[in-house]
Amino acid sequence: MTLYFTKEHEWIAVDGGSATVGITDYAQAQLGDIVFVEVPVAGTAVEKGKEAAVVESVKAASDVYAPVSGTVTESNGALSDDPALVNTAPESDGWFFKLALADPSELDGLMDADGYKAFCESL
Repeated sequence: MTLYFTKEHEWIAVDGGSATVGITDYAQAQLGDIVFVEVPVAGTAVEKGKEAAVVESVKAASDVYAPVSGTVTESNGALSDDPALVNTAPESDGWFFKLALADPSELDGLMDADGYKAFCESL
């Protein structure tokens, strides 16, 4: 499994032709206590760089963008019952949705863990 990051603070874990998407620990820390998450349902087509989900915290609402294009295969239903999973486990149990990649070449240009860490340190 290969992990990539976006400048909008999403992560994507790729395993073959499928991937899992969520927001980073940095993003959840900036948002504060998460109170609501809206994720796309299975079968939804998402487009790279376009809104795919919404996360609301006590501070603000924020769009979550698709790091790549694809078709959603599963959404994390646990988030509707416990949106705080995004705070406690943003890069594991707090994932947002899984998708089938439409074009794996869209992964080019995303950051690896070291690149993302350097990016966050420059903010």
